[in-house]
Amino acid sequence: MIRKTDFYIDGAWVAPVTANDLAVINPADETAFATISLGSSADVDRAVAAARAAFAGWSQTSRDERLAKLESLATIYERRSDEMAKAISQEMGAPITLATRAQARAGLGHIKAFINVLREFEFEHALRDDARNEHIVYEPIGVCGLITPWNWPMNQVTLKVVPALAAGCTVVLKPSEVAPLSALLFAEIVHEAGFPKGVFNLVNGDGPTVGEAMSRHPGIDMMLFTGSTRAGIAVTKAAADTVKRVTLELGGKSPNIVFADADLPKAVAAGAAHCFNNTGQSCNAPTRMLVQRSVYDQAVKLATEAAESTKVGNPAEEGGHIGPLVSETQFNKVQGLIDAAIAEGARLVAGGPGRPEGFNRGYFVRPTVFADVTNDMTIAREEVFGPVLSMIAFDDEDEAVQVANDTAYGLSSYVQTGDPERAKRVAKQLRSGMVQLNGAGRASGSPFGGYKQSGNGREGGKWGLEDFLEVKAVSGWPI
Repeated sequence: MIRKTDFYIDGAWVAPVTANDLAVINPADETAFATISLGSSADVDRAVAAARAAFAGWSQTSRDERLAKLESLATIYERRSDEMAKAISQEMGAPITLATRAQARAGLGHIKAFINVLREFEFEHALRDDARNEHIVYEPIGVCGLITPWNWPMNQVTLKVVPALAAGCTVVLKPSEVAPLSALLFAEIVHEAGFPKGVFNLVNGDGPTVGEAMSRHPGIDMMLFTGSTRAGIAVTKAAADTVKRVTLELGGKSPNIVFADADLPKAVAAGAAHCFNNTGQSCNAPTRMLVQRSVYDQAVKLATEAAESTKVGNPAEEGGHIGPLVSETQFNKVQGLIDAAIAEGARLVAGGPGRPEGFNRGYFVRPTVFADVTNDMTIAREEVFGPVLSMIAFDDEDEAVQVANDTAYGLSSYVQTGDPERAKRVAKQLRSGMVQLNGAGRASGSPFGGYKQSGNGREGGKWGLEDFLEVKAVSGWPI
């Protein structure tokens, strides 16, 4: 049994003010394999005090000093990436191949990408050529409270911690208490990289206690949160009294529009695979597949085949299978939404309730496809966060755009068509922060974030750095 009950505060591992042990569950077998401690507002106070004390010095460091620390962070992270992958696989059930090639690697990719952004970012410049004595300065906002989720733990930790430190901010991190071991390992890596004490701090805890205390804390200048829309609203309300900046990366119900002129077998297979990837636990998963009616029946058949060929297996084993959901709570939620879809009249064509054949324990679910879904059904409106695909027929381009945009969310959208002009035309009409055309991947440094209840602010690239900076205008700058 792993025991990691200390928090990382002011450059050292310290015991919580009040012990409050919590078992960390392996979702593949439902057994406890580690113990952490849940923090309190007193622990948050200690972490914030350390971060505030460190801000004065860290905010004044040179670009080269911060680059050197981040480069050291990248080197150590890369050396310990196998450890990171194992921790992620154990704590949230990602198959070890996915944990190694995508989950852990995403963290390293973000560290390196922000190093490149920091090298090139212009922290001071004249307003414009005819106003050279109006000087624009970008300065670190201060102490940042970061709350990260369990589904892509290192992806989200590095998307927040690294640009904050690059900007000259200091941070207090609260990782998900469901999957905390990867973040504790990350804290070890930060310590080994030699960041000054107090620049990075970690306190484990739950949302209603530690998350609430951070959001309300007058010593925190900015809150960044990734998770459910419901919890994001709570963070925003708690932060309002201190008028701190809040950025949110929340849920999604992303449409994948498949036109009749697309390469249908490729589009449907790739769309289903993307939906089922990470056991459906991705905020930008294309969970609503909108298919033009003339090829709809064929697409349903192809999606059914894709689901039936998706293997479910032990996350400790190498391979391209999917693993369990992260927790009993998530398992029960997904089962409830599958039941609701059946009750509301969606046609079940693959998967369905219960565990896959051969599994009698662990939070494993069956890759599931519903056909003949209408956009007013619960399964089409609520974020499932499981390997469940909803298929909706449409007649023409206008209807496709209308149905795609008929959601409270606006994180990502996907379009499959053989017509380049239609691809561009539809992309411009979709109310989402990201659009991917015909299976194109996202480039490094592209902004990640959404419209509407998918949040505000952008992560990644120069946008991710700018979120941590205040803009100061100085008039009369000597030239």
